[in-house]
Amino acid sequence: MPSRSDRPSPLALVLLVLLAEAPMHPYRMRELLLERGKDRVANVAQRNSVYQTIERLDRVGLIRVRETARDEGRPERRVYELTPDGRNTLGEWLTSMLSTPAREFPEFPAALASVLVLGAAEVADALRRRADTLERDLNETSAVLAKLALPRIVTLEEEYAQAVGRAEVTWLRRVVADFDSGELGWTEELLRAMIDGH
Repeated sequence: MPSRSDRPSPLALVLLVLLAEAPMHPYRMRELLLERGKDRVANVAQRNSVYQTIERLDRVGLIRVRETARDEGRPERRVYELTPDGRNTLGEWLTSMLSTPAREFPEFPAALASVLVLGAAEVADALRRRADTLERDLNETSAVLAKLALPRIVTLEEEYAQAVGRAEVTWLRRVVADFDSGELGWTEELLRAMIDGH
């Protein structure tokens, strides 16, 4: 069983994948992830998170420093490579992540579980805005991908995100319609009964 320090994470996975392609330094890894749009599947917004993850992968022996390079006028750069354990672990993580649904805790379901502290109209408005924003983002991303005409195999994660996103928009529109029609809502009496356990 993996130790807590070498457990899989989306960022660790994509970094190992890059090092499976070729040895490189952390700055280049982050650049490639951004260029390839992988910042939609792993949080690389903060450069520090990339460096911390690389330090962790190095500490547990999944990667190692191949060389230290210094270009004139630039700081010293460590070039990392995948270790044999890293290559094996990458295969194990990837197979596990593909085959086993993970129990994740995103914020949206937590917010849905807490809607009763707002009014029904507020909830409906917030969900309507979420659906509009999500639909706009999905359409923009879809248009960009169509222009790029990339092979399907390199955009499977975006295909999945589009499918999940479109399903969410459909669900959100249905829930908002139920709020608007009065089919979905709550009353003060219902809330009191729930609190009192009746």
